[in-house]
Amino acid sequence: MNEGCVLIVDDDADIRNMIGIYLENASIPYIKCENAIKALEILEQYKIDLILLDIMMPGLNGMDACIKIREQSKVPIIFMSAKVQDMDKVQGLSVGADDYITKPFNPIEMVARVKAQLRRYRQYNDGNGATTLQYKELELNEATRQVWLRGAEIKLTPKEFSILAYLLKNKGMVMSIKRIYEYVWQEEFFDNDSTVIMHISNLRDKLEGGAQEFQYIKTVWGAGYKI
Repeated sequence: MNEGCVLIVDDDADIRNMIGIYLENASIPYIKCENAIKALEILEQYKIDLILLDIMMPGLNGMDACIKIREQSKVPIIFMSAKVQDMDKVQGLSVGADDYITKPFNPIEMVARVKAQLRRYRQYNDGNGATTLQYKELELNEATRQVWLRGAEIKLTPKEFSILAYLLKNKGMVMSIKRIYEYVWQEEFFDNDSTVIMHISNLRDKLEGGAQEFQYIKTVWGAGYKI
């Protein structure tokens, strides 16, 4: 597969340069830019497989940029922010980000998260062994990473897609939050309940449209989720 670059978006040149050094040491190609407007232009010109996106930037901030990117792309987005409150992280995930790291961050951990996201994204986009998964009026295509409900396409983030695919592959079985997290995020689970719960909530909003009784992703209290 023709692999793309990591796009680093931060108005702090020192942070851009530091991230670039660590990505280069890990043999990960990258492009750097100082604002979200330029990042949107780069997305149209280059093949980008992941975006490291600062939140607090002049002009177009990271949150609004993420929303714009999600209108046209499912590329993984990792937010970088000095905001450490849980609600800030929840807001970041709710607008379509796949991960959230707080500044100052450990560069080695940052590279590990980048590698995990790239591995998942490239695995699901290489077209090998792709299958179509169906349940009721829901259809998921692993090759094109598209989802349809009653014939209409539903736009999902990469993490939402991976969660839905995992539940569909294990239809009828209860998947714990820990199992979902370790399968989708490809890292050890450690007090990450809220991350999975938020992604499940966003996924349900898109599939169920605010229904009181869920037809697709069901909660098994104290155990996890199932389809």
